[in-house]
Amino acid sequence: MRAVLIKDDKGPAGNLYVGETTKPVARSGEVLVKIKAFGLNRMDILQREGKYPPPAGSSSILGVEFSGNISELGSDVSGWTVGEEVLGLAGGGAYAEYIVVPSTHILKKPKHLSFVEAASIPENFLTAFQAVILYGEIKNSEDVLVHAGASGVGVAAIQLSRVYGAQNVVATASTQEKLDWLLSIPNGATHAFNYKTQDFAAETKSVTNNKGVNLVIDFVGQSHWTKTSTMTILALLSGPTVPSVNLGPVLYKRLRIQGSTLRSRTPKYQAELIARFDSEVLQKITGENGVGPIKTYIHRVYPWTSIQEAHLEMEANKNSGKIIVEVV
Repeated sequence: MRAVLIKDDKGPAGNLYVGETTKPVARSGEVLVKIKAFGLNRMDILQREGKYPPPAGSSSILGVEFSGNISELGSDVSGWTVGEEVLGLAGGGAYAEYIVVPSTHILKKPKHLSFVEAASIPENFLTAFQAVILYGEIKNSEDVLVHAGASGVGVAAIQLSRVYGAQNVVATASTQEKLDWLLSIPNGATHAFNYKTQDFAAETKSVTNNKGVNLVIDFVGQSHWTKTSTMTILALLSGPTVPSVNLGPVLYKRLRIQGSTLRSRTPKYQAELIARFDSEVLQKITGENGVGPIKTYIHRVYPWTSIQEAHLEMEANKNSGKIIVEVV
């Protein structure tokens, strides 16, 4: 089969190319899916650079989310049929014509979603659902701060917070264009601030009448540490090391700091998360022009022959919403 491969196994975007590799085979409890589209995530860039190895037992091919049709069923698989349209989550291998995943890691594609829209959902929305609902336990009328608000996970977290009853959902982003967009979308941010030019901590306190927020969804790490409170950390874009930490506020404010990754969790945990997401959220998601309370926003769609350009677009931080690649 064809897949996106990396010259010399790691390197810059220019090392990506479409080449031939071995087609995977579905084993017991697995399904083989012929991929129509896959989503880009920042972990793909890190893995391409040799900084984020896939979990043990996962494909070394990039990509963790996809949409397509079931091509084969492994033994002991029930509830699925060949030809069904699905979307799914994987430890790796989505930048390819075919992928093998446990049958518990796919969801039936809603008819109102295109394959492109469906491919934008698994990693972003499951990560956001885990952070906001499972870990953050957001409750009605509480307040949330979402950093990197215009990222795929950020947009999903903002909308989930609103749908689950948050009162104020504050977002940060790096440009006025992104801030305006986040404020304009249905169930988008109620307030948005430029973290480069504004003191988001002070602005957020003002929005919440000096109370602060109940939950912070953070991708940044080091540079935001001293300005936040109860937080779920999803990434460390500014670095992993905080030189000096005062643990006093953690004690007297009863703060909870939760690290969160999805790719490295056990298959059982992922399957349970996917099942809950399927029952609570999936049917509420529509495309940008749909009527659902939650929308998936596509920044740009590339053919996989332009995979280098797609990676460069994400590296340049130009996207508001999801970058999707179609297998052509």
